[in-house]
Amino acid sequence: MYGYLILAHILGATVWTGGHIVLSLAVLPRVLKENSPERLLEFESAFERIGKPAMLVQIITGLLLAHRLLPDVYLWLDWSNPVSRVVGMKLMLLALTILLAADAKLRVLPKLSNKNLWDMAAHIIAVTLLSVLFVIVGVSFKTGWLY
Repeated sequence: MYGYLILAHILGATVWTGGHIVLSLAVLPRVLKENSPERLLEFESAFERIGKPAMLVQIITGLLLAHRLLPDVYLWLDWSNPVSRVVGMKLMLLALTILLAADAKLRVLPKLSNKNLWDMAAHIIAVTLLSVLFVIVGVSFKTGWLY
């Protein structure tokens, strides 16, 4: 079971992080250069169909993997334990990602135009950086980088 959880988690991370890297480095520069919120909305609507399920898979498998490592949920935020520290970092990254996504969805996207395109760009770049940090923190479970 563990191997399937890891595989699903990594596939979800690949889709989520890879999609955001493509968005940030390939799509966003063109959107900003052409001042085209429409192009951004096209990508967002296409990516949403696979990006949201990928993030949902990551959340579910991440919680299951964390529970497997630390069955006592109260230990997840015990910063004196090295494994708990890494789990806590992942939870903080998740909370920040959810806050940014909610702000973008509720405040920025409904009024997306040439006037607030840079606001959306900041959200995209921040979520991309958070997703890369997710990967780095996740890899540290095996490498011990953050222990």
